[in-house]
Amino acid sequence: MTTHLSVNLNKVALVRNTRHLGIPSITRAAILCLQAGAQGVTVHPRPDERHIRATDVADLSALMRSWPGREYNIEGNPLQNLMGFVRQFKPHQATFVPDGEGQFTSDHGWNPATDTDKLRPLIAEAKALGVRVSLFMDAEPEHMVWAKSVGADRVELYTEPFAAAWGTSAQTVQLQRFIKAAQSALDAGLGVNAGHDLNRNNLTAFLKQVPGVQEVSIGHALIADALELGYSATIADYLRCIREAQP
Repeated sequence: MTTHLSVNLNKVALVRNTRHLGIPSITRAAILCLQAGAQGVTVHPRPDERHIRATDVADLSALMRSWPGREYNIEGNPLQNLMGFVRQFKPHQATFVPDGEGQFTSDHGWNPATDTDKLRPLIAEAKALGVRVSLFMDAEPEHMVWAKSVGADRVELYTEPFAAAWGTSAQTVQLQRFIKAAQSALDAGLGVNAGHDLNRNNLTAFLKQVPGVQEVSIGHALIADALELGYSATIADYLRCIREAQP
């Protein structure tokens, strides 16, 4: 199994939104990443449109029809604005993320103790539309059976704790958490995605150890690298990191 790379384009939109010139272009960024070999693109259209706008979601949906075999992933909170995009555009995957409306960035997963009744009907609706559903989850092995029970197809493991521990004495402990969580997800019959603060330094080590990761969604670090290296060279290097993790 080869792990797929989905490029999160939020930070491209963030730069564009500082002026009224329409540059850098979200669709141009997507095309360059796909041409370089990325297997998909991700957007997270927050209600305040501080980066991705509704028009971007529509433009990318149209673009992705010209790229068969590549995946379009729309992420966000289904209790806010996400479901409208899911119903209208039917992306390949919807990643449900429990962000508050004013939240700076995603920083926690769904809570089995409080979120079951909220999520189950929305997951069922998305799946009835033919959309695969991934739940953004903390690396807690005991939560994976719950994610399966509410109808999820996959989980996206929130990897910031691993990234924050990289190069410190806590790195091994954090890595073991993710190994156990991923194995628990696989045992429950879920697919495994991962994302948040993965980069060229830590990605290979993560994928070498954490079993069954089907997709990594990477935005901030990748776009920062692209500012220095360009999209093509950056995508090529992330794909190298992924290849080097394969058995």
